[in-house]
Amino acid sequence: MKRILLFVLTNVMVVAVLGVVASLLGVNRFLTPNGLNLGSLLGFALIMGFGGAIISLLISKPMAKWSAGVRIINDPQSPDEAWIVQTVRNFADKAGIGMPEVGIFEGDPNAFATGAFKNSALVAVSTGLLQNMTREEVEAVIGHEVAHVANGDMVTMTLIQGVMNTFVVFLSRVIGYAVDSFLRRNDERSSGPGIGYFVTTIVLDIVLGFAAAIVVAWFSRQREYRADAGAAQLMGRKQPMMNALARLGGLTPGELPKSVEAMGITGKLGSLFATHPPIEQRIAALQNSQV
Repeated sequence: MKRILLFVLTNVMVVAVLGVVASLLGVNRFLTPNGLNLGSLLGFALIMGFGGAIISLLISKPMAKWSAGVRIINDPQSPDEAWIVQTVRNFADKAGIGMPEVGIFEGDPNAFATGAFKNSALVAVSTGLLQNMTREEVEAVIGHEVAHVANGDMVTMTLIQGVMNTFVVFLSRVIGYAVDSFLRRNDERSSGPGIGYFVTTIVLDIVLGFAAAIVVAWFSRQREYRADAGAAQLMGRKQPMMNALARLGGLTPGELPKSVEAMGITGKLGSLFATHPPIEQRIAALQNSQV
């Protein structure tokens, strides 16, 4: 709950800072003649940036269950299922978080964690992961996902995305109004936004959206290094996590739904938009860490 409150406060503060800076720069003289005041624009940016992000966070767990076809282990039906549940419980206790829901889903090797609150999260592993890894390697992967929960990565990722969305919405419209005002500076009969505003806003929504996605992806990659180190700390040594990563490097990873892709043990690689660093870089970082 504290992280959710921090999420809300951060977004409000971002909007407040944007408002102060815009006022100091005299943005209103571009906005008001075109029928939009600064307060309305800031409110719209907050709703579009923060609103969508917080909704996606709050529904992340049920959406993940549905989209990945997760079967929650309420009553273990086999020794393997009992072991998975107990492993998650042991790591949750060590990490000082509430026991997450534990699930299994059909697919190639992968795992993920999600949920709005770290004391009521979800940790799920694929059947392919269980079939292609040793127990120690699976244990390391589970530790990685529990570390994501303990680090509050779901909320933090949503916070970063919300802030980026707010900047994109605000900047694209401010620049759109400025361009439109310049193009129609000699047209005294015009009122309201014109074609210059709409074209500029659409183009900048796309361009700035790509820039924002690069920032979010960069943060996601840094978060993977921390979760790898967190798994090593939970296990008391780093070799199992290194072995698990090496094993993943030789397997075809399972594709996860977009809503939980960034929280998987592995994901798309090789570009500025990659949510996960290359496996070899993760192994090297863990090997050189002080864990």
